[in-house]
Amino acid sequence: MPGFAAAVTGLGLITPAGTGIEANWDRVTSGRPTAAVDPELDGLPVNFACRVPDFDPAASLGEQKTWQLDRHQQFALVAAREAIRDAGLSPESWDGSRVAVVLGSGAGGSSTMENQQTRLLERGAAKVSALTLPMGLVNMAAGRLAIEFGARGPNLTVCTACASGASAIGTARDLLRSGAADIVIAGGTEAVVTPLFVAAFNRMRALSRNNSDPGAASRPFDEARDGFVIAEGAAVLVLENERHAQARKARVRGHVVGYGASADGHHITAPDADGAGAEQALRTAMKDADLTAEEVQHVNAHGTSTPLNDVAEAATIRRVIGDHAAVSSTKGVTGHALGAAGAIEAAYSILALQHACIPPTANLENPDPRVDLDLVAGAARAGEIRVALSNSFGFGGQNAVLAFACV
Repeated sequence: MPGFAAAVTGLGLITPAGTGIEANWDRVTSGRPTAAVDPELDGLPVNFACRVPDFDPAASLGEQKTWQLDRHQQFALVAAREAIRDAGLSPESWDGSRVAVVLGSGAGGSSTMENQQTRLLERGAAKVSALTLPMGLVNMAAGRLAIEFGARGPNLTVCTACASGASAIGTARDLLRSGAADIVIAGGTEAVVTPLFVAAFNRMRALSRNNSDPGAASRPFDEARDGFVIAEGAAVLVLENERHAQARKARVRGHVVGYGASADGHHITAPDADGAGAEQALRTAMKDADLTAEEVQHVNAHGTSTPLNDVAEAATIRRVIGDHAAVSSTKGVTGHALGAAGAIEAAYSILALQHACIPPTANLENPDPRVDLDLVAGAARAGEIRVALSNSFGFGGQNAVLAFACV
């Protein structure tokens, strides 16, 4: 059934760019990076990250709920509340059996698991929290949302590394298309800015080591890029089938019109230099949306600021779409939120369509000469956009591409 359109009626964002739609859009369109020295990473070879600023979970969720939730679950709940409110929906009045939840996360409650492992070793088994697994298991953020909002339809967690958030939104659209739900709360959440994760990524040489100037470290497609900057956050979208949205006269921000997924089958961490898997996902999403290359006006690139990804992705975009589409990576501002990144960038893609404005790629000063694309840099670019794609690629060679169209 090509061209099935899932209506996006609500957005919720909590990222290093801020909490809420307005704060996020202001920050990403200004192109101001968020990376900064992180005291929790003191003494590590990489001591900076992109954190969610001024996050007070007790103020948002209450003291009792806060201590029962891992940080990634807190993010998911805050973002979902905003998205549902933005959609003009009320969980008290909806038919919960027709409401599904699909969340993506690459690591779940890893910080909780790390903390409890330390407690086990230092204080013994009797001191391990009884909430360790409800806070740590990767499926529990989706479960928490179902409990919070009375969503009794399908409840799924997607873990495809850094493609998780995009995979979740694509899966949510599939649920709507199948008739399994009328509303899906979908997105991604991640909170792994921890010494263990940073040390591990550093050992893989995946992170930027620009400790002297963190704000300039995330520079997608730039010749001087040397790795990504780890980040955290969440984005949640409310998707509805068109009939349901129309029946309640909902404001529609945009539509998810295509989804493509694939695997490289190549390497545990490195992208396929030929881009065959990414190309398959791109072409599948475009075919699903019944789009030609000429119709694609904007690509929100995965654009991690790593030496390998950016060149391989750029070559794939050029081969499949050409050089006419305006390409940008918002990771120059937000850093790389791993399993939440695809959902955050899906929200930014919808906002780009809605506001007829493409955010710039922060810190892009000297484009890599191997990147032969129309890169948006320096300042946001205004102009009507009817169709946008968002790319997400993860370790293990897991790829997801979403296609969006304006109302």
